[in-house]
Amino acid sequence: MSRIGNKPVPVPKGVTVSIHGQTVNVKGPKGTLEQTFRPEVNLAQEDGQIVVTRPSDAKINRALQGLTRTLISNMVVGVTDGFTRVLEISGVGYRAAKDGNSLVLSLGFSHPVRVEPPQGISFNVETPTRLSVSGIDKQMVGEQAAQIRKLKEPEPYKGKGIIYQGERVRRKAGKAGKVGGKK
Repeated sequence: MSRIGNKPVPVPKGVTVSIHGQTVNVKGPKGTLEQTFRPEVNLAQEDGQIVVTRPSDAKINRALQGLTRTLISNMVVGVTDGFTRVLEISGVGYRAAKDGNSLVLSLGFSHPVRVEPPQGISFNVETPTRLSVSGIDKQMVGEQAAQIRKLKEPEPYKGKGIIYQGERVRRKAGKAGKVGGKK
């Protein structure tokens, strides 16, 4: 039995939700999100809450009920509070700067790397080694943060690269000293 799927999604004040068949449109103070869901789940709005039900206890229906409820919850949170992913840059000479809306990264390459934000995403450079990706769509924020991290993934010997805030990089031991070699 899906525990998450059975919980209704509360709709806070200032947020309007409209359901047309399998399409859910959520409008709030930060913007509007719209998504179409699979026909295996039933969507309804009751007493200021969104309820997701399933027609049967088949495994696919149980999984889709929980997924749909979580996606709708993320839409509601996105239009009210928004989502943010914080990235940290470590390495000598590695830094980030903002140029208009775009992000300019110096990552040890022969050229600076410029990243343009897609529609609905904004970059904020808090310090030269710390930046954040913000937006109302959780999937887009995570995808953009992953693409930035992919530009210079952390290497296991010195830990240089771009990491998520709170991420731990597994470090490897370097070369062992030469023991008992030829004379």
